[in-house]
Amino acid sequence: MKKIILSIFTLACLVACKNEGKDSDKTEIKEKDNVETIAANERDEQWQYLFDGENAEGWRGFNEKNADGLPEGWVVENGTLKSLGKGGDIGGDIVYGEEKFENFELYLEWKISQEGNSGVFYHVVEDEAYDSPYYAAPEYQIIDQKGFPQELKPWQSIGADYGMYDPEYDEDNLKEVGEWNTTRIRFTQDKVTYWLNGQKTVEFEPWSEEWEQRKKEGKWKDFPDYGTAKSGLIGLQDHGSYTWFRNIKIKKL
Repeated sequence: MKKIILSIFTLACLVACKNEGKDSDKTEIKEKDNVETIAANERDEQWQYLFDGENAEGWRGFNEKNADGLPEGWVVENGTLKSLGKGGDIGGDIVYGEEKFENFELYLEWKISQEGNSGVFYHVVEDEAYDSPYYAAPEYQIIDQKGFPQELKPWQSIGADYGMYDPEYDEDNLKEVGEWNTTRIRFTQDKVTYWLNGQKTVEFEPWSEEWEQRKKEGKWKDFPDYGTAKSGLIGLQDHGSYTWFRNIKIKKL
């Protein structure tokens, strides 16, 4: 009889301990989930949204410091910041004028119309001597790579550091016109990296001897202030085509 009672007691302990272990596991998993959620939220808090999909607060025309809001060639439409194709080589570009950025990581999503051409500027400097952001600011090239009517040189191609560094990309990684793309630009004084749809396209060291040589011999040889600014505004280009931007956010490094 004692043996039977002892066995029942032992079995009850085993079941209780097993259930306790399950509860403990659930607690550990819950705590782990909470930690991961908190970490994710902390990562999100590092990002500053330059466009929230509802209004274009902070955005204005390039060199229009006294302007209030977007120029007539840009609209907020269906959660996007959209260029209407009224710009050209000179004129039509916009900047986020609220703050200058030095070292940063910029992320945005975009799509472009057929045969379209656009770009993302950074370290934009506003001055009456500059008719366009590209007089001084580097540009991440956005373009209809497959359907542009003129033959594109490598330094004019999608994901390039326009006029300076040719991009490397997989043809299969290119989206069709009208589909959304992702762009990421990471700038530090040691290294600059561009990505297109998750694929690295360009990497270089700013202001290095190689950089200086490329500037001296290439498209920017007659633009003495090109790329010299250590900080500046973020800008978007209207080069005469419809282009849509969304989820524009930046993180200081």
